[in-house]
Amino acid sequence: MKLFTQIIFNKPFFILAFVALISISCSKEDTPAPTVPDTPDPEPISKDVTAHDFMWKAMNLWYFWQADVADLSDTRFSTDKAYNDYLQAQGEPDAFFNDKLLFSEDRFSYLAEDYVDLVQSFQGISRSNGLEFGLSLFANSENVYGYVRYIVPGSNAATADISRGEIFTGVDGQTLNLDNYQNLLFGDNTTYTLNMASIENNTIAPNGKSVSLTKEEGLSENPVFLTKVIETNGIKVGYIVYNGFTSNYNEELNEAFGTLKAAGVTELVLDLRYNPGGSVNSSRLLASMIYGTDTSKLYIQQRWNSKIQPQLSDSQLKDYFANSTGESPINTLNLPRVFIIATGSSASASELLMNGLDPYMEVIHVGSTTRGKNEFSITLVDLPSNSFIYNSDKASSINPKNSWGLQPLVGRNENAVGFFDYTSGFTPDYEIREVLGNYGEFGSLTEPLLAKALSLITGVNTESSSKISPLETMPLNEIDHSKNHTILKDRMYLDKNISLEIE
Repeated sequence: MKLFTQIIFNKPFFILAFVALISISCSKEDTPAPTVPDTPDPEPISKDVTAHDFMWKAMNLWYFWQADVADLSDTRFSTDKAYNDYLQAQGEPDAFFNDKLLFSEDRFSYLAEDYVDLVQSFQGISRSNGLEFGLSLFANSENVYGYVRYIVPGSNAATADISRGEIFTGVDGQTLNLDNYQNLLFGDNTTYTLNMASIENNTIAPNGKSVSLTKEEGLSENPVFLTKVIETNGIKVGYIVYNGFTSNYNEELNEAFGTLKAAGVTELVLDLRYNPGGSVNSSRLLASMIYGTDTSKLYIQQRWNSKIQPQLSDSQLKDYFANSTGESPINTLNLPRVFIIATGSSASASELLMNGLDPYMEVIHVGSTTRGKNEFSITLVDLPSNSFIYNSDKASSINPKNSWGLQPLVGRNENAVGFFDYTSGFTPDYEIREVLGNYGEFGSLTEPLLAKALSLITGVNTESSSKISPLETMPLNEIDHSKNHTILKDRMYLDKNISLEIE
């Protein structure tokens, strides 16, 4: 792939014009008026477009919709000067990326001013107080209330008097609304106080309780939140709450399946209700833990843009089921079916797992329609020698003058039979939603979504006891949630060795 040569910027120079005006005493009749020579306009000062240059070249090469974005066309510029003039005319790097380089239908590509933040997010490291929550609107109002989904163990929130299912309506004495909630909850403030509320007379009302929380740098979340063996009606059911496909915790995930295997479980309920996605490889490993370790069976295959696709080998394009995490043998349950709890907060690698398993086993979806994200991304940095792909072993070669990192969509995943069209999300086989007033504890037999899955496994209806709620007629109108405000969000990233030779 031949790219434009690196642009060399001329140092700015300035022309100082001195005009000597000499006053001569003479008559108007015989002395013409003095003329002042034209002063040439100063040359425009070149601005540093190192970041813009990197972004254009990286996106021109890798972006899935490169052919659909006019400004990324291979014929967009006839000369290096035209290319440089174009870059010079652009605004800030983030505006350039978002306004000029993205396809109109792209919902998920993003960037970071410091690529280190991107890399750490994939490792489950973030700045957080450890409180994971959803946000909803009051009926016929712009006021907002929040509800606690779960608390990250070992976090600041884990030391506070707050638990799953609790409700809050204000921060630091200010009532939450559409205009202020993002700044109050996700702004630069390190510490804030939640003003809590309770359900009273079928309404949500402040209860006078307050909870102070502090955001911490470098909080690392183990996504394997809960592993449990449930014995019901003579059946051993494995239950795992998995909150993110984080490659740093693949061993912990494998150990959890080892626990279930040792216990002799014959059914599995995998809870992905709050899992926004993450590592493609972690998805492959999890699929192998559920279904099997036959490495001749295709899990997923990738589709790249027309530039990249022909340059990749079969081993780079296809991912098969695994028999090892890379460190230890896969603990597989070899199941013929799996019950997956998934919701609108389940995205990317969560949906990839459901799609990848579907040709091989029965996947029973309990919950609500998923997010609908079938494309994957890679991390791009100013590292031309590695085709702009981030590689920790080559981090010292990244341009030190450019810290920007990109996470663009570069391809889509298809399952073994070629299916990929789930941009509208996967609709549930059994629709059931979380309800305020009866959120239930993870792993409890009366927690509504788990209770539904267990009733399908045992054939015994235990749902009636899990549906008693004073607010059952007021469904959650969710507008946002805490994981939407992390760098990773609902992204799916490819973590395998992909590299090209650039001419």
